[in-house]
Amino acid sequence: GMELFAIGVVIILFVAVLKQFGILEPMSVEDSSDSDLELSTVRHQPEGLEQLQAQTKFTKKELQSLYRGFKNECPSGLVDEETFKTIYSQFFPQGDATTYAHFLFNAFDLDRNGSIRFEDFVIGLSVLLRGTVTEKLNWAFNLYDINKDGYITKEEMLLIMKSIYDMMGRYTYPSVREEAPSEHVEKFFQKMDRNRDGVVTIEEFIETCQKDENIMNSMQLFENVI
Repeated sequence: GMELFAIGVVIILFVAVLKQFGILEPMSVEDSSDSDLELSTVRHQPEGLEQLQAQTKFTKKELQSLYRGFKNECPSGLVDEETFKTIYSQFFPQGDATTYAHFLFNAFDLDRNGSIRFEDFVIGLSVLLRGTVTEKLNWAFNLYDINKDGYITKEEMLLIMKSIYDMMGRYTYPSVREEAPSEHVEKFFQKMDRNRDGVVTIEEFIETCQKDENIMNSMQLFENVI
């Protein structure tokens, strides 16, 4: 149960927020018009459609629709961390989404320059929605690996888990005790740290998740979101 929550919530919450803000809207016939990807009003211009099509698993129409939604939310063509925090705090008013938004932002901001371009956004989204199980698990590992050293520590896993509890808000889980996140992390971490060396590698993470039926089922839920 908790393992599913820990991995699946990353994708579920992200997709839910995208839908809420109209970034994943159903596409209509007129979306095929090339003029939809009109870049003159945007300060940061994304790479060509063809290049993004090659890098992602989205069609040209889907990319145009995503870009329109992205531009509506982020007219400058760049997303900063404050934007993420604003989006998540609106979506989870009963909790504190600041820390979760920070971690999620870092998972998308791969070059660590403090802003997310449309390309980064859409490549990450492609992995979450259309990637193979291994690609999705790689992405989730990157989220949990806060300092990006190639290992997940128990402390890192606890920080992510606590940020999810904070965001969901106490009233969502009236029965959650203060120590619940720590207990869940302890159990989850022991399961993953197969060689008991105190850190979880990408191999251990993927192997454990692939053997967990709940996590594998959760990975299939996002295949047809758009």
